Amino acid sequence: MSFGAFNHHRQPGPMADINVTPMVDVMLVLLVIFILGAPVWTSSVQLELPKAQAQSAPPAPATTITVAIDAKGQVYWNNEAVAPKVLEQRLVEAAKLDVQPDLQLRADKDTRYEVVAQVMAAAQTHGLTKLGFVTDPGKTESK
Repeated sequence: MSFGAFNHHRQPGPMADINVTPMVDVMLVLLVIFILGAPVWTSSVQLELPKAQAQSAPPAPATTITVAIDAKGQVYWNNEAVAPKVLEQRLVEAAKLDVQPDLQLRADKDTRYEVVAQVMAAAQTHGLTKLGFVTDPGKTESK
C-alpha cells in the first residue's frame, strides 16, 4: 500500500523546518563583540587618594518614641495618655531634634483606621519620616 509516494500531481506541503544557523551566527558575533568591548566600558581613572588621620564622629543614637493607640482611639506617647493637641506639640518637638527619632506605631487590632491615619498624617506633616509599625509576632487568629 502506497501513501501517495508515486503521486506526482500532489502539491508539496509547507516547509516546517526553521533554519536557526544564521541566528546562531549573529548571536556568536555579538557575544564576541561584547566580550572584547567590556573592558572599554568598565574603565576608570586610576587615582591615588591622599591619606588623612581623622577620627570619625560616632553617630548619635536615634531615640525611639512609641505611639500607641488603643481600641477606643486613645493615643499614648511612650505609655502616657495624651490629648490630640499635646500629641501635635510633642511631634513638633521631636521633629526639631538633631537626630530624627524613630517613631514606632502600635495600634490595637480593633482601632479605627481613621485614627491611625490621622496620627501618621500628623507625623508626616511635622517632618517625621522614620515610622515603623509594631506587630505581635505570635500566631495569627482565624475566625
